[in-house]
Amino acid sequence: MYEIIPVDPFDLVLFGATGDLSKREILPGLYRRFKVAQMPPDSRVIGSARTAMSQDGFRKLAAEAIEAALEADAIDHNSMGGFLDCLEYVAVDGERGGWEELARTIRDDVIAAYYLSVAPKVFPVLVRNLKDSGLARKGARIVVEKPFGNDLESARALNSVLSDAFSEAQIYRIDHYLGKETVQNLMALRFGNILFEPLWNSRFVDHVQITVAEEVGIEGRGGYYDDSGAMRDMVQNHLMQLLCLTAMEPPSTFSADAVRDEKLKVIRALEPVDPECLVRGQYGGGPGVRSYLGDAGIDDSKTESYVAFRCGIANWRWAGTPFYLRTGKRLRKRLSEVAIVFRSLPHSIFSDHESIDGNVLAIRLQPNEGITMRLTIKEPGPGGMRLTNVPLDMSFADAPLLEMKELTNAYERLIMDVIRGNQTLFMRNDEVEAAWKWADPVIGGWEASGSRPLIYDPGTDGPASAAKLFPKGGAGWRPIEH
Repeated sequence: MYEIIPVDPFDLVLFGATGDLSKREILPGLYRRFKVAQMPPDSRVIGSARTAMSQDGFRKLAAEAIEAALEADAIDHNSMGGFLDCLEYVAVDGERGGWEELARTIRDDVIAAYYLSVAPKVFPVLVRNLKDSGLARKGARIVVEKPFGNDLESARALNSVLSDAFSEAQIYRIDHYLGKETVQNLMALRFGNILFEPLWNSRFVDHVQITVAEEVGIEGRGGYYDDSGAMRDMVQNHLMQLLCLTAMEPPSTFSADAVRDEKLKVIRALEPVDPECLVRGQYGGGPGVRSYLGDAGIDDSKTESYVAFRCGIANWRWAGTPFYLRTGKRLRKRLSEVAIVFRSLPHSIFSDHESIDGNVLAIRLQPNEGITMRLTIKEPGPGGMRLTNVPLDMSFADAPLLEMKELTNAYERLIMDVIRGNQTLFMRNDEVEAAWKWADPVIGGWEASGSRPLIYDPGTDGPASAAKLFPKGGAGWRPIEH
């Protein structure tokens, strides 16, 4: 069982309120928080976009979005009506107007938050107008969706725009991966149990694998994706955050700056990626499946839809332990996982077994969120000492006491943290810039070489050459499967 703790009343201005993210995640998530009484009924969600729309029109859009995103049994008439009563709409068109009306709409006696669910090129205009309209007041919060720049230079420029209007304590750079239940459980597992921390180092860990695999292609995002690729779209933010939480030192307290200080140390300790330790791929076509070039509508693109690499962390805890990261589209299955692969036994007393595989702690982010630990045990039954590997499995979906249907998803949790003023699960400016400082040379290296990504078949694990990142005769990638 878990406890619902209401937040204080707020006015949340949702820029880009008619867009896909708003309809698919934000509005349904806020409704769920209203339904369980975490969002107070005197709070308001003020939709804003360039499109002219009446209050009733926006409420109709929100109702349709919620019904499309949630199961029918997750919606009830009373809570839906109450939530829709909290919605208002103010059209704002960049420099052209609407800001005075928006300023009149926002109350002075409640928390004000501004969610920029818009294209990055619009950020500077919105931030400047928030400042000029007097809306960037003390205590207000601004939520910025990724991408946080396209390289170090643009990230610094974005941070400069934000810091001109808001203090760093008011800025929430949202990465929805950090709001996932299992990502937070990774911290609880490490720092809430004495069992693992003494083993969480290069002496006992053979290597770490971080995988974010997707079955889908670029799905109509060709214009954006072809300018970014897997490295910018996934590695520099999502995978980097998973790496930091896996490798960081224990913070002094579970507070925003203490946690982010330790994550920053990991990024700064990351070793440069050797080009020989990196594989880039681009999905080809197959029966009934278009290639990346077909999906992007570009005849000759060198953008990668897959990247895998080996890197190291130059500090006492992890010196000598390789970290293997991979992400890609049109792969075999949808899977996000962090796997801690422990070393094999230094000596086995079981003479009939030449080797015993190391223990593996796997943290699954999606699908079927949960944690498994692979152990070696005696196979049940007569016939001698036969050993086998079995998982200790804690799948959240199979834990009825957790009431998974009512647990918050990533966006819900993070938006509530914004209202609370808790920045622990959000990235700080120096963290973003350090990540780009590490990623830029990797991207610049292959762009300068003019190399093409390897073509791989859709529905596979990606380019076969990615297996060569592991030492010959050693471990390999864990299978991409549910």
